[in-house]
Amino acid sequence: MSVQEQIDSYISSQPGSKRSDMKELHQRILRVMPDTKLWFDDGKNSEGKTVSNPSIGYGSHITNYADGSAREYYQIGISANTMGISVYILGIEDKMYLANAYRETIGKAIVTGYCIKFKKLSDLNLVILEDAIQVGVNLTS
Repeated sequence: MSVQEQIDSYISSQPGSKRSDMKELHQRILRVMPDTKLWFDDGKNSEGKTVSNPSIGYGSHITNYADGSAREYYQIGISANTMGISVYILGIEDKMYLANAYRETIGKAIVTGYCIKFKKLSDLNLVILEDAIQVGVNLTS
């Protein structure tokens, strides 16, 4: 199954309004990042054990580790969860940046060092969300 097929299947598997929110969010991210690399992480480790929620990823970022190793991973990710949906903006070095820049203006969401969690897309100011995504991509490119 291709990455796009995995993404389509994952979005289709979501219940009702979460499915439509995930679909709209996916399309919005593709407009912000039109020629991006797509990822799908099924949330399972190398032994097949579930360790996280499945996620859709966009873009590419190399993370360098203290031991000298490096790993390629996505810059932006989205994932459905029991609360609603999470948008991950990975690789920003200043772990307070997202919260300080967007907590007050993004709408009804929890904003942490790398994650924006919300119940439904209509709870957010989507212009601000798209700005946060674009800034995250710019800071990690």
